[in-house]
Amino acid sequence: MSGDVCGVSEDMDYQILQAVCDEDTLSSSSVGMSDLSDEILLCILRHIPVCDLLLNVANVCQKLHTLCHDKTLLTNVSLSEEYWADDALVRRILKQLANHVQSLSLNGCYWLSGSTMEHIARCRGVTHLDVTGCRITSLRLSRLLSSLAFLKSLAFDVTPGFNSAQLSSEAVDALSRLSELRQMLLTPSYGVVPCCAQLRKLMLQFDIPDVTKEGVGVCCQLMVGQSSVPHYKQLEEFTARLAPGEVNQTLLLLYLAVFSVNVPKHLRVFLVSIPGPNPAPWPAAPSVAQSLGERGDLVALQLPRSWLDSASLKQALEGNSPKHLSFSRCPALWPQVFQSLLNGGVRDAAQLVSLNLSGINHVPYSECRIVEDQLAAGTMSQLADSCSNIKYLNLMHTHYHHENSPGLEGETHLCASLAKFRHLLSLTLPACALSDGLNRNHTQMQNTHPSPLFQGLKKVPRVGLQNYKPDSESSVSGDSTSGLALLLAGCLFLETFELIGPGFASTLPRLEPCTRASVEPRGMCAWARGIGDAHLAVLEALPGLRRLTLAGLPGVLRGTGLVQLAKQCRDLRVLSLANLGSLKTMNYTAALLDTLKQCTQLQELRLEQPYLNANASFFEALSCCSRLQRVCLISRCGTFDPSATETFMERCCHVVMCHMFMGGTLVACRTLQKALLDRFSAERPALSVVIYPLQHEDLPSVIRDIPLTLLDRITLFQSHVAQPPHLSPL
Repeated sequence: MSGDVCGVSEDMDYQILQAVCDEDTLSSSSVGMSDLSDEILLCILRHIPVCDLLLNVANVCQKLHTLCHDKTLLTNVSLSEEYWADDALVRRILKQLANHVQSLSLNGCYWLSGSTMEHIARCRGVTHLDVTGCRITSLRLSRLLSSLAFLKSLAFDVTPGFNSAQLSSEAVDALSRLSELRQMLLTPSYGVVPCCAQLRKLMLQFDIPDVTKEGVGVCCQLMVGQSSVPHYKQLEEFTARLAPGEVNQTLLLLYLAVFSVNVPKHLRVFLVSIPGPNPAPWPAAPSVAQSLGERGDLVALQLPRSWLDSASLKQALEGNSPKHLSFSRCPALWPQVFQSLLNGGVRDAAQLVSLNLSGINHVPYSECRIVEDQLAAGTMSQLADSCSNIKYLNLMHTHYHHENSPGLEGETHLCASLAKFRHLLSLTLPACALSDGLNRNHTQMQNTHPSPLFQGLKKVPRVGLQNYKPDSESSVSGDSTSGLALLLAGCLFLETFELIGPGFASTLPRLEPCTRASVEPRGMCAWARGIGDAHLAVLEALPGLRRLTLAGLPGVLRGTGLVQLAKQCRDLRVLSLANLGSLKTMNYTAALLDTLKQCTQLQELRLEQPYLNANASFFEALSCCSRLQRVCLISRCGTFDPSATETFMERCCHVVMCHMFMGGTLVACRTLQKALLDRFSAERPALSVVIYPLQHEDLPSVIRDIPLTLLDRITLFQSHVAQPPHLSPL
């Protein structure tokens, strides 16, 4: 926004009060839109999608036409969620934006044709361009770059067939001036990185399968014959996020080869996320960590578990004031992390904004878990005192076992410590962190076994059987939600809350299989089994909650807590429920339907349950979510009603993603998929419908064809804490 809008909020309050409270004004005439000042109208118009702004609102009158073309509204434009904008409409918009727009995002506009992308060349003043997920070939990219002389930031996909040799000399010149680049790599390639000599920010996402659809192995010997390798002399920020696979890791190491020779002097952000328990080693990691710590301006750090030792971490953090740290699944670093954050190992811990400690105290369930392997309430309390400005905190795959025994009555609950993080916007917790402890009967039962069982260990349960008694909910003590109540009373600004039970792993085959080797079986933790409907009901204390994820909670019996929280959390936009209650049946169906009827603002639903019955009653309740845009149902033995599905799609006219991985035959799934696409594609250009048997052998290749912008939405628990979204260059 330009200076014209600065200070508008104060002036707006004054003018509104004058318009409403002035008796003479009210008695003489009514106040209309045309009576509002230009500043107030511009603030209102900022909230209108650009397509509506230029094609509808601008045609109301001359005054609105002038305001709709104000530079403050058209300088930064995103068409990413304009799902009803087809090729013709987008071309009209680009024509009107040509002389105004400087930052243009079409991220995830997978439905637009390649020829429409070429119309971006009209916008010659663009400095920031994001066409990730769009149909951009090397030739098309060359023509775009040749027209965008002022481009400083670029984001795009490197797809199979990309050839940097096809770039014109004008395009190469444009790339040499880039300071920010984000590449989604779908094929082994350097992309355009060798052409970008002035890069300050480089973000890479690797999503290359190890084998092609034809079953041929993908080779990573792409560098042979290429005259240039990436050089990062000016680089300040490096981010890499990998999907599973050997090829992705091999390619990453090729990108990092230059770091082994020379670490950029100004590097201050280094984030590398590799899924799975055994990332490929990188010998240069300690030297990079040491270099990061030398300048004293480290902003963000994340490295795979095998790349960093305690000494290197100490060197990297010492004397710095980082804002983003991730130590996911790095138990060996646990002592050093807290020592650095609590004992002066960083210059100013209050600068920390996001912290990912997912699995930091994780030990395999086959080993004896001692009290030192659990989160300590006292330590977290000290962390809250030192890092008082944390907004994003991830404690998934950790354990905390609160005791109610007489000798420990004075013990502080972990939730009381977490409540001291007053600025939290996003929180991910293990289910056992909410437990107030086992009651006496339950404790006596546990004491009949060897002591390791008291640490939450027991033999592997039989798949599909409940790990609790039918009356287990009534056995929980009356104050079993007091810890959670303390947490919510302190964290009043939470917008995102994730509660994950130990042993949960989604059946959707994408990133989750990488975690299955390192999570314990369902039902292993007795403290987590006590988390049920009463705890969900307490979440009603978060009226500002927008995103909620509940997964792997066997103690949820009837789902009554879901209904209660939905009645109070009226602004809930994203809801993800997975494996609640028994895995052999679905006991909370009635409560789920009542919950959906309350979620009038819901835009995205992900539901995973082995025995989901998506019948007429289910879709009728789901139809109450009139603003729903994306729905994903995952059920190994689930059933669906084709007629009810079609009726739902007709009623919920905003739905652009309908993905159902259920039971049933391949013929039935394909028939429904074709029917939905044939009926609704014309009016919904961005419509993505995928209906496929969950246990079919071809499912992995089907999922591979889903646009990545949609696939990331239906893949749970890729925490934004590990990759802070605001570090994106665009």
